[in-house]
Amino acid sequence: MTATADTGAQHRAGDMHRRLARLREDFDRSFADPPRQEVAGHDDLLAIRAGGVRYALRLTQAAGLFPDRPVTRLPGPLPALLGVAGFRGAIVPVYELAAVLGTWSTPAIPDDAGNTPRWLVLAAGTPPVALAFERLDGHLRMPRDALVEEAAGHGPQGCLRGIVPLPDGARPIVDVAAVRAAVQAAVGRFAPPHAREDP
Repeated sequence: MTATADTGAQHRAGDMHRRLARLREDFDRSFADPPRQEVAGHDDLLAIRAGGVRYALRLTQAAGLFPDRPVTRLPGPLPALLGVAGFRGAIVPVYELAAVLGTWSTPAIPDDAGNTPRWLVLAAGTPPVALAFERLDGHLRMPRDALVEEAAGHGPQGCLRGIVPLPDGARPIVDVAAVRAAVQAAVGRFAPPHAREDP
C-alpha cells in the first residue's frame, strides 16, 4: 500500500471517528439537557438501516447506542437471537432487528466483509434487550407535526408505528416496545411448558 493510500485511509478513519463522536454527543445530550425552547414540539430520532431497509427509531425509546460492542453468540431456537452483550454491568440479550421485522429470514453471518450488524441500541424499559442493525444514517430532529402518527402498529409483528417523511423518502418508525413484546412472545413459544405455567 502506498503512502498516499495510507493517508487516505487514515483520513477516512478520522472522519468516521469524528462523526461518531458527534453522534454520541448529540445522543447523550438529548437525555442530559433540560428541555429548551428551540426544540419544543420536536422529536429526536435515529435514522438506521436494518436488513437493507430504511427505518427510524425514537430516541425516547433508547437507553444507549453502541458501535462494535462484542456479542457472545449463544445457541438457541430463535433465529433473531445473536447472543448476549454486557451493558453497564448487566448481561443483555441481543436480537437482530432485521430478523425480528422479517426483512431477513436468518441472522447475518459475520464475515471478513463486515456483513454483520455493527450497531446496538439498548432499548429503554424492562426487561432489558438490545437490538442490532447494520447501519446508522444519522440523527433526525423533526417537528412533531411533520411526523405521521399512527394509533396502532402495522407491519411485521405490528412493530412499525408512524412514518418520518423525508426528502429522500419516508422512513417507517420502529416501535421498540412492540419489538420487545414480539421477542418476548417468541421466547415464550419456545419455553418449556412448566416454565410458562403460573406458579
